[in-house]
Amino acid sequence: MLLAGQLEEGHVDVTTAATDLAPLVESALASARLRTPEQIDLRLEQNGARAVALADEDKLRQVLVNLLDNAIKYSPDGGDVVVELAGGQGRVLLTVRDRGLGIPPGEQERIFEKFYRLDPALTRGVGGSGLGLFISRELVARMGGSLTVRSQPGEGAAFVVDLPAA
Repeated sequence: MLLAGQLEEGHVDVTTAATDLAPLVESALASARLRTPEQIDLRLEQNGARAVALADEDKLRQVLVNLLDNAIKYSPDGGDVVVELAGGQGRVLLTVRDRGLGIPPGEQERIFEKFYRLDPALTRGVGGSGLGLFISRELVARMGGSLTVRSQPGEGAAFVVDLPAA
């Protein structure tokens, strides 16, 4: 909650630099595997080219951890969580995709609101503070990027971090 308040008050320093995203993602995936049920597969897919973005590495790591934690929490046994890296036209895209419950269309913008939580009936009772996506979107915006979601109920979700290329 402290970070959320600091973000709202503009008291969070973000320093961007050229950041190779593949090693950052591999490190975050290695950490996530330690707390992920073995029935869920975590992996990185990259379209060949290096994905180097203007980003604050520590803040982007926090965003990625938040997105991975959510994807893991909402994934069924036997599911997979894929982080995709792609770039082009001066942008770098980092997408965290799961095959979980999905998010109803009317809720997709609201999930980024501070303290907003989906109806527990839609989430199998998965808990959380309602701050992770709010903090993540704010941090990405301060790096000159955007965080959006694409989802259909029952088909999982894809959270897309769009950052300027270095």
